Amino acid sequence: MNREPAHSPAFRSGPTQHPVPARHFTILLSATPRGARLARRLAAEELHRWGWPYDSGANRTVTLLVAELATNAVLHGRARGRDFRLRLTLRPGGLVLRIEVTDASPDRRPPAPGEIPSPSPDLESGRGLLLVEALSTHWGTTDGDPYTKTVWCEVALT
Repeated sequence: MNREPAHSPAFRSGPTQHPVPARHFTILLSATPRGARLARRLAAEELHRWGWPYDSGANRTVTLLVAELATNAVLHGRARGRDFRLRLTLRPGGLVLRIEVTDASPDRRPPAPGEIPSPSPDLESGRGLLLVEALSTHWGTTDGDPYTKTVWCEVALT
């Protein structure tokens, strides 16, 4: 497990310049169900450290989003011997959190935002990205290199 909490200074624009920290958390986890559960728990813990208690709405929303993205990375983005990466970035000002999950299957991409098909009512799965779309302000997929893809979302922490 590689854990990299970091803080970098950022500045708010306006008449007085006050440093507002941007916060970052990055960890590599095994592309297994255990790794997905650990991603959820570590995200909840990190948000708690950053000032959003475990029982807050923001923490519960972030935890759910991380769980969905990490589970998708394990189910649909798994490559033998390759981990997935969870990255949390709290934007300066602390009102927006970006969640990124990077997996090892750039060729297996989710549908684009707004194009997620409705799941069959008979199925027990297939609703994860619908939750991501409903609970986040923005989401999408980016390519980092020829070997990975990142599914990300941003959520308001108000």
